[in-house]
Amino acid sequence: MNDDSLELIEQQVTDFIRRVVLTEKSHDALDRSAYILLRHLSTYGPSGVKQLAKDLHLDISTVSRQARVLVQRMYIEKVPHPEDKRAYFYKTTQLGLKELAENKIRRYNRLADILDDWNEEEKAVFGEMLQKYNQSVNEKINLK
Repeated sequence: MNDDSLELIEQQVTDFIRRVVLTEKSHDALDRSAYILLRHLSTYGPSGVKQLAKDLHLDISTVSRQARVLVQRMYIEKVPHPEDKRAYFYKTTQLGLKELAENKIRRYNRLADILDDWNEEEKAVFGEMLQKYNQSVNEKINLK
């Protein structure tokens, strides 16, 4: 890959991230960290703070702080560990699942609107290239 290609990719990835963050701030009730945590718990099930930190590649203190906000909003709850009563898991509540679903719909609708004038092949190629990029990143830094 030549330097011009890398320069274009770096610039476009930077712009892409900035635009995603801007649209999230103006349209979503959940901030990005809350969305990611709720989505992870709804996908993989209840999890402890250490495992969440490992899975999300975050500090335990960061996950704890984010989880505390979601507990206050009643989007997740603490559930005692069945074998170690000193430990606990976080799990999504019905309210949390509802909020997550509503945010997903808003994101989906926003994407549908943005990509409205793209044909199906362009959308498929874009999705496949994003998937390939994410897989490459995951392989390089050993993410899920």
